[in-house]
Order: sequence, then C-alpha cells, then structure tokens
Amino acid sequence: MPRRDTMEQPDPHVCARCAQVSPTCCHVVPGSEEFCFPLSSSEWQRIVDFCHEEGGFAEERNTQPFLDTMCRLFSRQDRQVRDRFPLHGTHMRLASDSEGYCVFLTRKGCRLPREVRPWFCLIFPFWVRGQMLTMFTASDCLVCRETKTVRESLALIGTTDKTVRTLFGQLQLAWGLDPDEDDPLTR
Repeated sequence: MPRRDTMEQPDPHVCARCAQVSPTCCHVVPGSEEFCFPLSSSEWQRIVDFCHEEGGFAEERNTQPFLDTMCRLFSRQDRQVRDRFPLHGTHMRLASDSEGYCVFLTRKGCRLPREVRPWFCLIFPFWVRGQMLTMFTASDCLVCRETKTVRESLALIGTTDKTVRTLFGQLQLAWGLDPDEDDPLTR
C-alpha cells in the first residue's frame, strides 16, 4: 500500500477504512483473548451508560502471561500492575465475536463515540515509554502501513503528541497507576 504524503490533511476516517480492509486493532486471534487490553471500572461505566447495559464485555482471568505482558507495557509500574491485576483474579475487557472481532466494530468502524471509547482504543497504535512516544508494530493497522514515523502517524490521525500523552496519563489514572513521573505531559 502506498505511503501517504505527510502534507495531506488528517484522515479522520482512517480507522473506518481499516475496518473495511483488514482485521484492525479491534480484532484478536480467537484463543488469545487473555491478551485483550483490560478495561478500568470508569471505562466500563462509560460504555454501559452509552449502551444502556446491552452487554459487550467479557470477564477474563489474570494469567501469568497476561501479567507479564502488562508489566512489560508498564515496566516502571510493575508492582502497581501486579497489585491492580492479582494473579488468578479477573478483569473486564471488551467482548469479541466468534471470529475475534470486537462486538462494537462495524463496517464503518467503531460504533462507540470517541468520548465513550476505552483509553487504549483512543491512543492505539501509540504508546508512551518514559519520555518517548512510540508505536506498536501492528502490520494490519493502516496508520502503521501508510506512514513511516510517529510524527506522520500523528498527522494522519489528526492528533498530537501531547494529546496521546494526556490520554495515556488518563489511562494510568483510571487504573490507579501513578502517571510516569519522568514525563511531565502524563501527569
């Protein structure tokens, strides 16, 4: 797929285009649901309020592989992560259908309005490590396929470094994790 010229306007529909041509970030390989990103109670409540309790959630066990993954993602908050997600406890996640697609995914993209979506969904494919804004290597993500750098990706989506860092800080706070003290934008 050709790369986009970074001088173009942001593509607010890139996620909808992605939903039409690839598995998207809203897909998990059936059998690996334990690695779906967990929801905080406030994220769950926002979605329930919007959907009027129609469902869309699954309870998942906190397995050792899940905890190892979460601790890698939040390497500076290892102890807090283990306290928040005790081994053999459970957490909530967005449900997926039998083919692994998020139940909120439609042909036009996510049916949840932006203000209702989980923090992880709002920042994907970006992540914050210390002071560095990075991206996941998601080969099915059109943002990753159509851009070469974090800066180009931010421009394609029409967001900023500061916005992603703020959302990341909100994700941490929603789970009771202290925002990264090394990054003043996530505090």
